[in-house]
Amino acid sequence: MKTIAEIRSLKHLINLEGRVALVTGGAGHIGSVICDTLAELGSSIVVLDKAQETCAQVANRIETVHGVKTMSLPLDLEDEKKASKIPEQVLNHFGHLDILVHCAALVGTSELEGWNTKFIDQNVDTWRKALEVNLTAPFVLTQACARALNASDHASVITIGSIYGMLGPNLELYQDTSMGNPAAYAASKGGLLQLTRWLATVLAPKVRANAITLGGIWRNQPDEFQRRYVERTPMKRMATEEDLKGAIAYLASDLSAYVTGHNLVVDGGWTVW
Repeated sequence: MKTIAEIRSLKHLINLEGRVALVTGGAGHIGSVICDTLAELGSSIVVLDKAQETCAQVANRIETVHGVKTMSLPLDLEDEKKASKIPEQVLNHFGHLDILVHCAALVGTSELEGWNTKFIDQNVDTWRKALEVNLTAPFVLTQACARALNASDHASVITIGSIYGMLGPNLELYQDTSMGNPAAYAASKGGLLQLTRWLATVLAPKVRANAITLGGIWRNQPDEFQRRYVERTPMKRMATEEDLKGAIAYLASDLSAYVTGHNLVVDGGWTVW
């Protein structure tokens, strides 16, 4: 038991200096904000994304803006063999790994055939692709990184979920728009939440595993969709990427040193109704 004199300050608990964070989907809208957040707190950053050029651009920008070391790691997470070698690359570059954030996902804006369409027209190939990226890849990568994370004194695994991993969709939101809600997205995000709970017990006590469940983020969706969404949200607005920063800072740092298996819902109250 710590004495009052031994209890660390909040400034100390939130400090990530000396740590290394690997963020999948790190060059995307959400992923890049996650990278920025962790870099602001002092962590070195590994930006992993499919798009090689964008991946390098984000890594270079973060290094310039925040003065931390970065690594660009372009990779398609559907390639399990290459994904399993990621920890070796990170360890060769930085020597250790402390934070793993699973942000890469096949999302509803995809142009894939059989994705953004009526249930009867959704196809099994696209279903498999979604599960491969959204669920299988986090399993493969966490398994590959487990030994490195277990060597850290501050290891944290964070999965990025969705309200549709918790709830069924309200399809009225999408009426008369080009938007949709694929079954594979919901199923994969629901599975990701359960994988997180499972990891929390299996990786303990050295490694914590938690999820962040996001509500709808504003990104120039059709006006009618936005109106319907806001009407159903207690906070009366959609989220912005900035709304995620506090949750990431909390779960990645020692502020949450005794928190594992938790799903931190950042949805403006959507799921309370």
